[in-house]
Amino acid sequence: MINKQNLWFLTLFTLILVLSIYYVTMPNDLLVEAIKKEPKTETKAEAKDTIEEVSSLVAMRVSLEEERQTVMDELQEKLTNDETTSEEKNNAYEQLKYLNEVQGKEEAIEKKIKKEYNLDCFVKIDNNNANCVCVSSKHDNTLANNIMRLIQENYKNKMYTTVKFQKS
Repeated sequence: MINKQNLWFLTLFTLILVLSIYYVTMPNDLLVEAIKKEPKTETKAEAKDTIEEVSSLVAMRVSLEEERQTVMDELQEKLTNDETTSEEKNNAYEQLKYLNEVQGKEEAIEKKIKKEYNLDCFVKIDNNNANCVCVSSKHDNTLANNIMRLIQENYKNKMYTTVKFQKS
């Protein structure tokens, strides 16, 4: 019979494996999409700028992923350490669960923004703060307010949201 420790390890290992595979395959898809959407009237210089902006979003995603992966590795180590108390293990598990929920919400918000406003964006959520960077040639307050409302719709508590635009 499987004991609790083995079940915890197997569950978390599977979760980390699935997330790792997802994130490893994700950046290439975004870059390919940006290249495919390239308008035919664009010059090569403008196309290169678009690719650079999208790749800056990818760079932000990779940086955030590396930060979180470091934290997740530390939490995973706490979970597998025999000297860690059950309370510490529970706290580590709850933190891992929270990080996974945050990543899911960030991805969902990015997809909503892409769907509703046709903007490539990067969203980072940290407690009650949400930072959004969008690639857009249009930089107006109405668009920023709409994006802020879209983000707030996903939360019951007040989110302090910032929206930044990068020129496309």
